[in-house]
Amino acid sequence: MIFNAHSDLVGKHALLGASKFSWLNYDEETLVQRYKQQWATQIGTALHKLASDCINNHIRLSKSGDRHLVFLELTRCGIPTDFIDIDSILLTLVPFVNDAIGFKMSSEQILYYSDNCFGCADVIAYRNKILRIHDYKSGSLPAHMEQLMIYSGLFCLEYKIDPYDIQETELRIYQNSEILYHKPSGKEIMDVCDRIVEANGIIEKINPKVVTL
Repeated sequence: MIFNAHSDLVGKHALLGASKFSWLNYDEETLVQRYKQQWATQIGTALHKLASDCINNHIRLSKSGDRHLVFLELTRCGIPTDFIDIDSILLTLVPFVNDAIGFKMSSEQILYYSDNCFGCADVIAYRNKILRIHDYKSGSLPAHMEQLMIYSGLFCLEYKIDPYDIQETELRIYQNSEILYHKPSGKEIMDVCDRIVEANGIIEKINPKVVTL
């Protein structure tokens, strides 16, 4: 038998796919929620890209004047209009973008310690011994400050900055129209650095070496 190719679907995953068979037991409400979550992920990707473009080009946003810009960007990415809550989006996106521009922060910065441990900070700045790391969350699931603590540790390890030499560290999470703040001590960041080094060492010991012939 000659099977249909479906080359346009290679690498993609269906909401009602066989590998995620648990949907067989979903009731209608759960099925609708899973469908909405699928779009929420795409909305988050589009908003992060828009935020990064605005920050890199020093384009400040306003809650009233840029409704059309954000709406147009999301629809251009194929997001159904029924899933776009533009007012809610702007309440979080606008301060995130404008604060990053105001603090002259770098957007989408990779922080690297090893192939086992690296990450991408939404925005980061280190100036006059003040470290700032801000993270934008478009989803509703509770954010965790530990993510930004890891970024702090990665920054110190990559750039050989002693956490105790940092005068002040401010971590921010922008989510659900709120801003969460944390100002970790040098010891807190050092503990994360030590854990990164320790965990990486464990992985390195068991990591198989590639032998070239």
